[in-house]
Amino acid sequence: MIIFYRNLTGANIAAFLSRTMLGLVFLMAGWWKVFTLTPTAHAQNFFIDGFKDHWIPEVLLWFLGMAIPPFELIAGLLLVIGLWARLSTTLCGLLLLLTTYGHALQQPLFDIDGHTFTRFALIIFVLMLPAGTDKISIDHYKASKND
Repeated sequence: MIIFYRNLTGANIAAFLSRTMLGLVFLMAGWWKVFTLTPTAHAQNFFIDGFKDHWIPEVLLWFLGMAIPPFELIAGLLLVIGLWARLSTTLCGLLLLLTTYGHALQQPLFDIDGHTFTRFALIIFVLMLPAGTDKISIDHYKASKND
């Protein structure tokens, strides 16, 4: 273990910490929305009630409201363990673009400084790292087995 750590660069450790932090934020948000709030309540409270006076069809609101909680849970878990991390990170970024549009539709000058900006900054950082930087991940382990 010590030899493995000695062979890691600062960028390797930064990649692991950033990816794992991002994963934990999405995992725990998804966990709460799936197991405490429930996807149905999430859809009703944040989508159906929140967008009843907007252009978005109710069937799409129900779909998004029900799909986002398990998506966040699964994507967060994949990020924590480092499996399909680039895809998961990209999809989380697209989710944030979607939710930013929704917040802006409800309140054009909404405060982006909370969860949205922090998550998006981590997403950009993780995606800008060169491929192969995150050596403490299942993705790296699988890639090294294929070499």
